[in-house]
Amino acid sequence: MLTRDRAICLRVVNYSETSQIVTLLCRQSGKIGAIAKGSRRPKSAFGGPLEVFSYGEALFTSPAEGKLATLAEFEPQPLFRALRMNLEGLNCALLAAELIDAFTHEGGAHPELFDAMLQFLRDVQETSARSESLGLLILFELTMLREIGILPVLSTCANCRRPWAQSWRQVYFSASANGLLCENCEQSFSEKTRLSPAVAQILSDPKMLAKAPEALVNDVEKVLIYHFRELMHRQPKMARHVLK
Repeated sequence: MLTRDRAICLRVVNYSETSQIVTLLCRQSGKIGAIAKGSRRPKSAFGGPLEVFSYGEALFTSPAEGKLATLAEFEPQPLFRALRMNLEGLNCALLAAELIDAFTHEGGAHPELFDAMLQFLRDVQETSARSESLGLLILFELTMLREIGILPVLSTCANCRRPWAQSWRQVYFSASANGLLCENCEQSFSEKTRLSPAVAQILSDPKMLAKAPEALVNDVEKVLIYHFRELMHRQPKMARHVLK
């Protein structure tokens, strides 16, 4: 059976002299792995080799469990060509793609996540400042965590539910606690990192990112990278290209 769906290409690996293996995020079908036979030929049904962030209508076979789908057609739209000319935006987009690939399972539909990624790519390619690219990335990361059901607790202490306030003498973040920790609870968790009140305030109210200085936005992203590293049991590969 063939399925037609809108898709964003998250990952591409050359499989042979003529074919590629791709990871697609589809709006209705979720994440799928597929083989694009003949996509590297000069005249192919795909209009040329697929690239990361290729976007368009895809036609593919339904994959059997543990096996790749076959990509029969892909009609790319030239939406994200400007992203190649924006290094900061491109690095942020590549990290977003890596995180989606790491935190989603094949076959599970996430239409809201697809829409968020599509909008993020549209927005980030138009950025001109690193702080703006990072801010968009942070907002996307929080959206992704919410859509897959693991958004950390960021407005209260994750342990005692005490509301976050700038009067807290100390504030921590713990992946194992899945959120902020107040000074009364932090000793119960060995895995944690200490935050500045300014970082905690932005995490509790992300709208403040728009007016935050670059150094502070960078510190907020460091906390999220720390969280992803604890969940993945490794550092995201693109993190070193995004953080300073």
